[in-house]
Amino acid sequence: MPVSDQAFVTLATNDVYCQGALVLGQSLRNHRATRMLVVLITPQVSGLLRPLCGRASGVGGLMYSQESSIEGRKDLQKVLSNIDELFDRSELSAAPDPGWPDCFNSGVFVFQPSLDTHRLLLQHASDHGSFDGADQGLLNSFFSSWPTADIRKHLPFTYNLSSNTAYTYSPAFRQFGSSVKVVHFLGSTKPWNYKYNPQTGSVLDGSCGPVPQHEASFLNLWWGVYHGSILPLYGSIRHQDPHVPPGRTAHLSGVGEPCADPAARAEGPGADSVPAVGEPCAKSAAEPGQAWPAADPSEPPVAVAGTPPSPERGHSEEVDLAISVAEISIEEKVVELSSEEQRRTWEEGRIDYMGKDAFARIQEKLDRFLQ
Repeated sequence: MPVSDQAFVTLATNDVYCQGALVLGQSLRNHRATRMLVVLITPQVSGLLRPLCGRASGVGGLMYSQESSIEGRKDLQKVLSNIDELFDRSELSAAPDPGWPDCFNSGVFVFQPSLDTHRLLLQHASDHGSFDGADQGLLNSFFSSWPTADIRKHLPFTYNLSSNTAYTYSPAFRQFGSSVKVVHFLGSTKPWNYKYNPQTGSVLDGSCGPVPQHEASFLNLWWGVYHGSILPLYGSIRHQDPHVPPGRTAHLSGVGEPCADPAARAEGPGADSVPAVGEPCAKSAAEPGQAWPAADPSEPPVAVAGTPPSPERGHSEEVDLAISVAEISIEEKVVELSSEEQRRTWEEGRIDYMGKDAFARIQEKLDRFLQ
């Protein structure tokens, strides 16, 4: 029986990061999570992706839990086993950061939603800021007793393993790596920055430089879920709504989802046959588990609380899916805004704090002006 007052919470700030939220949602389903997934989105998420995020949540839109929740930062996670036991933990429970273990890593943490805590956190941010300029520094300074107050609030490292960290203690990874529950794709290089071969079920070497063996295994798991369970969703949306403009946000430069199983392809009309859009492969690369809820044509459109409609233009990042039999890639398409559109986004409060509107970018522009 699903629990209605607890939730896994994640954030998607644009169409590209929606891909990670969708994989997270499917991996939770695969491991039979009994709590809903809440996907918080910003106005930069397009109308095409919002229904998919709604289906990822399993509740038709955004909801806010009243009890303990698990927060996932937009650095992206992949769940490798059931983690419902985290809801037995109290606020603020988190795993140590590999770079400075006296700080917790904010990629995964347990919290209890509270307006009082929210108010105090905003006041703390206004008074003290963040020592790293992001959420992790702010949360660590606010929950400053975490290192010493209660060891029960220290999650095992297996609940938030950084996939791309060069582990110097290799024997420990060999001993405990198989018990990892949540993989955290930390850093600027994300799973979608790699190209994936669905025939071999592995990322392509050299697409983002050399990949350590342990990291490659986690990337292959992420792509296996994306290929087997997320790509068919795009086909179903385009099949249900033929008026979706092909150049809007999801660009499919193939005609369907390539089969990952060579035997399945050999039985088809040709060695390189590709199913039609929305048609599943004979053998999916997805993990066994719960399927996505089927889209019901009679259901009303997904309503996203507190989110204004997508602007006709102004998405700073869009998704470009390139699909062939031997390779899948996800690319970020940067859409340049006119000066008028940039001014309007500022006036509407849609500020890209982590991108072109970041303080460092503004400082660079001021420095050039003053020279």
